[in-house]
Amino acid sequence: MSSRAAISASKAVVLVVILIVVIGAGIYFTTTSTTPTMTTASTANTAAAQNTLSIDATLWPINDLNPIPDILGLTGSEWVAISVYQSLVTLNGSLLYRTGNISQVLPMLATDWTVSPDGMTYTFNLRQNVTFSNGDPFNAYQVWGDWYNFYYLAGNASNFMNGYDVFDTSNVNFGPATIALMTQSGLINPSTSLLNIMMNNTWPIYVTGPYQIVLHMKVPFRFLLQLLPTYAGLILDTQYILENGGFGTPAAISTYFNTNSIPGTGPYMVSDFQIGSFEKLTQNPTYWGRNLMPEEIQANPYLDPGHVKNIIVYAKTDDVVRYTDLSTGAVQIASILTQDWPSVQANPDKYGYFLFPNSSLIMDAIGMNVLRYPTNITAFRQAIVHAINVTDINQKVFFGTLVPMVGPEYSGAKEFYDLGNFMPYSFDLNLARQYLAQSGVNVATLAPIEFRVIAGCANCLATAEIVQADLAVLGITVTVIVTPPSEYALPLTPGVSSYQASVAVAQQESQLNYVGFPDFAPGVPSPADAWISFVNLNSPTGNYANYGNPVVQQCVDVWFSTTNVTTIKDACAAANAQIYQDVPYIWLGTPTRPLSAGSVVWDKSVVNGFLMDPTFTGDQSTPILNTITFVS
Repeated sequence: MSSRAAISASKAVVLVVILIVVIGAGIYFTTTSTTPTMTTASTANTAAAQNTLSIDATLWPINDLNPIPDILGLTGSEWVAISVYQSLVTLNGSLLYRTGNISQVLPMLATDWTVSPDGMTYTFNLRQNVTFSNGDPFNAYQVWGDWYNFYYLAGNASNFMNGYDVFDTSNVNFGPATIALMTQSGLINPSTSLLNIMMNNTWPIYVTGPYQIVLHMKVPFRFLLQLLPTYAGLILDTQYILENGGFGTPAAISTYFNTNSIPGTGPYMVSDFQIGSFEKLTQNPTYWGRNLMPEEIQANPYLDPGHVKNIIVYAKTDDVVRYTDLSTGAVQIASILTQDWPSVQANPDKYGYFLFPNSSLIMDAIGMNVLRYPTNITAFRQAIVHAINVTDINQKVFFGTLVPMVGPEYSGAKEFYDLGNFMPYSFDLNLARQYLAQSGVNVATLAPIEFRVIAGCANCLATAEIVQADLAVLGITVTVIVTPPSEYALPLTPGVSSYQASVAVAQQESQLNYVGFPDFAPGVPSPADAWISFVNLNSPTGNYANYGNPVVQQCVDVWFSTTNVTTIKDACAAANAQIYQDVPYIWLGTPTRPLSAGSVVWDKSVVNGFLMDPTFTGDQSTPILNTITFVS
């Protein structure tokens, strides 16, 4: 999956009958309406799995155990997010996976919060008597140190919080001198000089005491809370980091933590590992939520202390190996992709698999570079979008499980989705030929247009090949270019804001670009995300089409100028109509499987179900470890 910040883990799709089951810890998605009859052998298997559960994942985390690059959006140790590292707030997973509604925020490391009448100041009261897994106390000083170190690593950028430019950092003077003072003082009982800095309310983030922290924005962004459950919102043990050489610098992030796990406050901690092979996670004996009542966990299943003592996650790139491990009982959960998906579907009594609801923040699309010939001609783009058989792509590539969508808004952001009530573009060759003639493009002399996909993305390549065949009917030749992830550049260079400057950059990019790997998921579960990514000419990443328009920009900007929902909707409805007419993207649909044409599969004789990341953002391509429940 690709987020705004980086190429990341996977995502997926498949249509099945879903049963929502409430089981102690929360709500889980299964694929049948019955529970397998337990045998003596399966009872023994369940008992063994509850001591040590094994999972096969597709990829080893790029930065080994180190979450710091991940939090900076550089893709890091995603296996440990949420189960090891927690945030001040989270989304309501029970509601999220039942309805796709992303709006309800629940407490995690914060007990509660207040918002000022102007919507610009959030005051968080933090849980007391919480420790990191090594015993270091959790407090507001740790959170302050965590966030400002990430501000420093981001080059003192005001948009350090997951790419959203909502803080005024003009008065902030944070760097090596402050970090040295933090290291000397410590964050358990900070010195007076350090406390004076931490309590400076001219900085956008400041503390008022050991258990209260304040975030003051420069704009009234109504979705601040949605910035906190992912990436920069995850809280690390800053005290431990400072004692072991610090976070590093913007030019050289510390690699010490690649092989030395940073303590977290979550229900699990890393207890063993072998680089490139496996991570073993063990229940955190000091986890603050281990005595929560069942009704509290059911209300927020991401607080669950977990139901298995040890979990071993293996990195295995071969789909056949993962399926063999699952089918033989070597592992109880595995990521299964396209190659072995028919075997999963052929054994519904043996395997369950995870599904997203029809409305989520995940999508598949193709960006059409509006600044390079011939996709810079609106009529030519309209010809392309009506010449491509999206239904055919859905059936052949995604097993018929893509839910049609109209972008750019994610369908999970229901309040702001498809404000013009437009229908997906139709497959209509007669209409396509009319638009092609209107464009004035002579296909007989037209050089092949380029379609760029990322190496290793099977659904991207398969989609590109269907597009290639569909456009050949119009006489348009398409060259598919497979690019390694390390060389795949988004069409827009950061900081480029003028049309002329963008044109120079755009000439180096393909006319068609697959959005995501293998799908696109946002870095933040905010309804503003799609707008500031896909259709904002000032977007640092994500504008695969190089598209911008004054009417559309009003929608992009309105998210950060008002909290009035009517004003936001009015601006974005006009933008929706403009985008629908301009056709910068081919919206393929919303996948319902988290690994695009596959999913995370479990042995139903042992595992009952689990949740995945609470934000639909691709933080996880494995289960959230503490939400795994067992057949009883």
